[in-house]
Amino acid sequence: MNRSLRLVLALGMVALAQAAHAHSEITSGGGLVRGFMHPLTGSDHLLAMVAVGMWGAVLGPPLVWVLPVTFPLLMVFGAVAALAGIALPAIEPGVALSVMVLGGAIGAFWRAPLPAALAVVAFFGFLHGFAHGRELPEAASPAAYAAGFVLASGLLHGTGIAIGTVRAAPHGKLALRIFGAAIALVGVGMLVQRLA
Repeated sequence: MNRSLRLVLALGMVALAQAAHAHSEITSGGGLVRGFMHPLTGSDHLLAMVAVGMWGAVLGPPLVWVLPVTFPLLMVFGAVAALAGIALPAIEPGVALSVMVLGGAIGAFWRAPLPAALAVVAFFGFLHGFAHGRELPEAASPAAYAAGFVLASGLLHGTGIAIGTVRAAPHGKLALRIFGAAIALVGVGMLVQRLA
């Protein structure tokens, strides 16, 4: 097994192991540390953000960069909508659905046209931002919390892009398909749990 494939499989196992844990609240460090740690400790957000980068890598330029910029941008709009008091139904099932759909897009190697890929990522970015926007008023410093959250999101997208580069290796596409399918299955489990 080549080195790149082993790296993808190891990272995949770490990410999927993280999915077994619920969100843990980090209360120290004010808003910035708490905001930075939140996506790293919540399996739904972690997997969705890594998947955005991976799917971008599958799609190639320009979407390899456009998708990871679109997601956090729409997260900001979602957070603002939540802070404005807009009520939206089924946000948590929607977040779980994002894990399922993004993982499925990778597993299927869906070569979505640019408008479709942007629409999918923008929609799910908005939902993730809305979910976290509801938590901003509880943060010690909402602006710092949001900055930490966006920074961590960018790093997770970058991790996904790095994992996605394995597609050029022998059996790399197969490894990405398997990893994407595993993410999708975790998303199905989350969705079932949240709809129960």
